[in-house]
Amino acid sequence: MDTLSSGSQKILMIRPVNFGYNPQTAIDNVFQKLPPVSIEDTNCIIQQQALTEFDTFVTKLVSCGIEVVVVEDTPEPPTPDAVFPNNWISFHSDGSVCLFPMFAENRRLENKPRVLEVINQKFQIKRIFDFTHFVAKGKFLEGTGSMVLDRENKIIYASRSGRMNEDVLHEFASAMDYSKCVIFSSRDEVGGLIYHTNVMMTVGDKFAVICLEVISDFKEREMIKSTIEQSGKEVIDISFGQMKNFAGNILQVHNTRGENFLVMSTRAYNSLTENQKNKLKTYNQFIHTDLSTIEAIGGGSARCMMAEIYLQKKDLN
Repeated sequence: MDTLSSGSQKILMIRPVNFGYNPQTAIDNVFQKLPPVSIEDTNCIIQQQALTEFDTFVTKLVSCGIEVVVVEDTPEPPTPDAVFPNNWISFHSDGSVCLFPMFAENRRLENKPRVLEVINQKFQIKRIFDFTHFVAKGKFLEGTGSMVLDRENKIIYASRSGRMNEDVLHEFASAMDYSKCVIFSSRDEVGGLIYHTNVMMTVGDKFAVICLEVISDFKEREMIKSTIEQSGKEVIDISFGQMKNFAGNILQVHNTRGENFLVMSTRAYNSLTENQKNKLKTYNQFIHTDLSTIEAIGGGSARCMMAEIYLQKKDLN
């Protein structure tokens, strides 16, 4: 069973090699911004800036006692969004690994054997649930981007989009023994469905940060709020503007000493009010880092860059 207390949390992160703007994901990701007018060295500059942001991020996590498993991406095949591994793979405390069907064709290439090889060297994998066969049916579910998991209470929060198919969702829920799926619609300022649930909400051990105003259906909004409260968590509401600054794309992690941290970008942290920060500080310490390039070009932030590892470590002695 997945719980936040199932041992010190570990994080998988993929060090980018070909980071850049991905037109295949820009179809429905309004958070992505086109890079400056194309010049010969633009891609190299973007990649170098992203690499600096990534390395600084990892250093901050490690300095707080959080265990990070870094896998270097490979140049071939080129995968501009490899820095966001939580969309295609997830790890669970019962020894399960889940592989997910990705919407963008070039994002399916991120499922590279090297990643699982590194994980298998360090952790005990008991079974692999491979949902990627749903791609052939045009059905997608992008991991803990499409789903926000309350691992302790076995609840899945999932916002409807082209990247969240309910058939795949329910198959995942059945395989991983989740008892409740809370499905709803969240929309951006022009009425389009928000591409990933983890952009507009996160669930911690005793709190949930959520942008309720993007859920226009009153019954759905009240259902989500009551589900969160009934699970014993405080609802901390953020505004639409804060969500656009990635204040929902955040993740609670804990270190080897059991201390809780709420991880986010500096842009997200600066968008929070003092009242919101004070509420969150009762549950966590903050870690924030500059991810300006990754956010602008990739359309994702801190949470997307971290795939939590709940697997048991191998005894290598």
